[in-house]
Amino acid sequence: TMSLREHALSLFRGALGTVRPAPMLRRALKLQGDGSPQLLVKGQAFPLKRDLYLVGFGKAVLGMAAAAEEILGDRLTRGIINVPLGIQESLQRAGMQEMLLKPQSRIQVIEGAKNNLPDAEALKGAVAIQELAEGLTADDLLLVLISGGGSALLPAPIPPILLEEKEKLTKLLASRGAAIQELNIVRKTLSVLKGGGLAQLAHPAQVVSLILSDVIGDPLDIIASGPTAPSSHSVQDCLQILTKYNLLHSLPKSVEMVLSSSPTKPTAPENYSHISNIILGSNRLALEEARRQAEGLGYAALVLSAAVQGEVGRVATLYCQLIQLLCLGFSSLAEGPLGDELRGNLLQLAAELQIPGLHLEEFLQALQGLGPDRPVCILAGGETTVQLQGTGKGGRNQELALRVGLGLHEAQATGASSPQGRCEILFLSGGTDGQDGPTEAAGAFCSPGLVAEALQEGLDVEAFLRNNDSYTFFSQFQGGHHLLVTGLTGTNVMDIQTILIRAM
Repeated sequence: TMSLREHALSLFRGALGTVRPAPMLRRALKLQGDGSPQLLVKGQAFPLKRDLYLVGFGKAVLGMAAAAEEILGDRLTRGIINVPLGIQESLQRAGMQEMLLKPQSRIQVIEGAKNNLPDAEALKGAVAIQELAEGLTADDLLLVLISGGGSALLPAPIPPILLEEKEKLTKLLASRGAAIQELNIVRKTLSVLKGGGLAQLAHPAQVVSLILSDVIGDPLDIIASGPTAPSSHSVQDCLQILTKYNLLHSLPKSVEMVLSSSPTKPTAPENYSHISNIILGSNRLALEEARRQAEGLGYAALVLSAAVQGEVGRVATLYCQLIQLLCLGFSSLAEGPLGDELRGNLLQLAAELQIPGLHLEEFLQALQGLGPDRPVCILAGGETTVQLQGTGKGGRNQELALRVGLGLHEAQATGASSPQGRCEILFLSGGTDGQDGPTEAAGAFCSPGLVAEALQEGLDVEAFLRNNDSYTFFSQFQGGHHLLVTGLTGTNVMDIQTILIRAM
């Protein structure tokens, strides 16, 4: 029989495979007919009356563009994509030819946004995309490829704001603890192309956006700051955020000018009838694929949520309590006082974390119906946050895995859930882009047994966590066997967590 680690790895790879750019585009995009050619996107038909153009921006867009060009062939007139600095070289080195454009490509590649921050190169690309969009006619079709990281790669501040000024403001907000949603609202308000700007500039051409979502809940106006989606935010929202972080009185003159000359309430809704926004890949899709494969391996598989968010320690506690409850189920003790206590704690924690789309009552009922004879697989996705306190190496996935392992070990040691002893447990958390923090790992596998082993060897697990040094911890065991190392994946739909449990 395969080990739980092999199963978890195979499920992670399966989930990843379904959101890799090439297979994703081949499933969704077809070119049809010679007489009156049309583009089919997930079954929707778009007539090609005249020219077909392509633009794109984001971390996964190079692979998406390579696949799109293969499908479109000579129908493609020309394209411009903005991708992260150094990505072509990285993919070349990793031997991922299928993610690279062919030598005679009609698509121009501009690399920029070093360290995921807007820079002069990214601005150059944004201006080129803006000019292409402005020149389109009603008979043209513009295919827009969007993935996470697109925001930094499409900077075009509203004049007279300079890129440096917008940048400085974003950094200030981030350093004061602003959430990514808040940063995006401010960026959008000060931008020509974001918040539906690109869609409006391309009017009257037909615009079809193919989107790989790296944001919880897949909100069209937030992913890459929504260049082809109507913005659900106004200048008022932007001012509120600047007030909240006490920045209203230290704004550059140019930003003040733009904000004061913008209409305060949303103007009449602009026309978006020429736009189709289509989500091609998302965390939910990846989880569904993993669930299918888990069932194929004989697991009873359930998806908890594709929107897990919150501080990594609290999320770890949620997973620990869920696993303990499952183990009680395996030894038919879930109905006793301990089960009731765990259930109560879980419901309270879930309410505090406010995870969208998490119906925990229903989920726990589904778990109860599983019976103790089948191994169980629970899948979840999203993005946790880590408050950095130490100077160690690691990322949110490795830290989450270590915290879950430690929590389970402690519960076992205090005898709070003795039945856990009859369960084999494995927890895996990994980033789908193949990178977790400043390390070559995408995440880590952890079990209560690993933590027990570490403690026997005299390692202070708590100290590793206090120093945010989960990578160093995992590196010390079996030559890093517990680290998840995938290399660059060319895609990104946030993180995926897998819990595997079987009776011993």
